Amino acid sequence: MNPHNQLLTAYKQTAYPLVGHGKRNLHVLKTVLNEMDGDIESDAYGTGAVIENFQKKLADYLGKESAVFFPSGTVAQQIAMRIWCEQKGLNKVAYHPLCHLEIHEEDGLKKLHQIEPVLLADENRLIRLEDVLTMQENIACLLLELPQREIGGELPEYTELEAISAYCRANGIKLHLDGARLFEILPYYQKSAADLCRLFDSVYVSFYKGIGGIAGAILAGEEDFTKEAKVWKRRHGGDLISLYPYIVSADYYFDQRLHSFQQYFEEAKELASLYNQCHAVETRPLVPVSNMFHVRLPKEQLEPVLLSIYEETGVGLTTHLKKVDERLCSFEVSIGDQYAQVPKTALRKAFHMLDEKIREIVFREGKD
Repeated sequence: MNPHNQLLTAYKQTAYPLVGHGKRNLHVLKTVLNEMDGDIESDAYGTGAVIENFQKKLADYLGKESAVFFPSGTVAQQIAMRIWCEQKGLNKVAYHPLCHLEIHEEDGLKKLHQIEPVLLADENRLIRLEDVLTMQENIACLLLELPQREIGGELPEYTELEAISAYCRANGIKLHLDGARLFEILPYYQKSAADLCRLFDSVYVSFYKGIGGIAGAILAGEEDFTKEAKVWKRRHGGDLISLYPYIVSADYYFDQRLHSFQQYFEEAKELASLYNQCHAVETRPLVPVSNMFHVRLPKEQLEPVLLSIYEETGVGLTTHLKKVDERLCSFEVSIGDQYAQVPKTALRKAFHMLDEKIREIVFREGKD
């Protein structure tokens, strides 16, 4: 068994996994359906009360005229870029080098829509106002991902977002929000979703990340924009005969968890502090700005260390490790319902062990 699979298997067997909402098994949907009237009619090819009511609910929450439910955020965002490019007659959009469209979608934007991306900023930092002001290319749309997941979930200050938004509107550039984790960042900004989304012409949110639904996404904006998005949704094959399993789970967990993100945020800061107290361990950001962050640790012989912690304390820290360079590895933390269920005594024991064992590794390497 390779270390990745061994770590994943061991994590699943721990009594106190630290991250997420729990196992993504059939109970995610079963719990929802047990609460519902089975005689409610399903949606059909994008119509019906189930989908239309949820779209209206999310449009109101995001402060937008209209919204469209998609089975996938990948489809939703490519369509948003296509609409803005066609509207301006310019097939160029700008985004971060580690944007989801650039590194996780097999060049879908380029191959399916012939849209050319302009990569802004260095991959190790956020897009700043200065990057936008000094951009040499003409673009139809600027996409901002909040938080910027691949660099630890970092966020710009709200005043900088306001300045970027004002510049884009003054210069005929559409501003799109990759808000896959929108709900997670509202406690940091101390803004409503509608207040934040007013800075953007179009907004995408996900329902399987912080919300914990099965899958699905909302794309929101003005009525003309979403009307065109529905056409492109059909062209992409996104109008399934029924999407209700995704919709009802999104709606249910939206109501269940929307008011817990302040708690998740505070717990993320607490957990990051525990990591940062360990020798040669550091989080990015040092103080989280949402319920997620990255942890960086010494790479040498770390899998056996984690496995021993899992076995002795019952606390699961992560399912896998990612190589950063020859000396460091990292993993992502995303706080959900599970963290609050971990006994503090077990948590303290796990981090005491992590600190001691890493000190042993670093000392041994120093002697070698």
